[in-house]
Amino acid sequence: MSFIVTLLVTVQIITALTMIGLVLIQHGKGADMGAAFGSGSSGSLFGASGSANFLSRTTAVLATVFFAVTLALAYFGNARPANSGSVLESPAAVVPATPATSENAAQIPAGAPVSTANDVAPAQKDAAPAAGGAAQIPAQ
Repeated sequence: MSFIVTLLVTVQIITALTMIGLVLIQHGKGADMGAAFGSGSSGSLFGASGSANFLSRTTAVLATVFFAVTLALAYFGNARPANSGSVLESPAAVVPATPATSENAAQIPAGAPVSTANDVAPAQKDAAPAAGGAAQIPAQ
């Protein structure tokens, strides 16, 4: 199935780049007005109106191929095994806690106070936090 997805992505990229090139080559709707006054090239390779028909039809075919390949990629991208279920139903990954080693314990002094979420002073609970973070540094 990986080969099919790789092939579809390759076809989609080639189709997209070709379609971009064809759209950039085409004349706008107002370009035909200039040809009526003699400034346009009415005798081109495809004839007087042949290039507009050829380029627009080729662009339509490429757009159809691009759309079909996009639908196929969406189908293969959402294909899952039948027993996998929803991502939301699977349990969350549990990260194991790192055990305290003598190396980690040596970094914390023995008499250092341990702060918890309840250690906030009553005056600080009601105060709004500062934008720059300067209020988070305790004054001594």
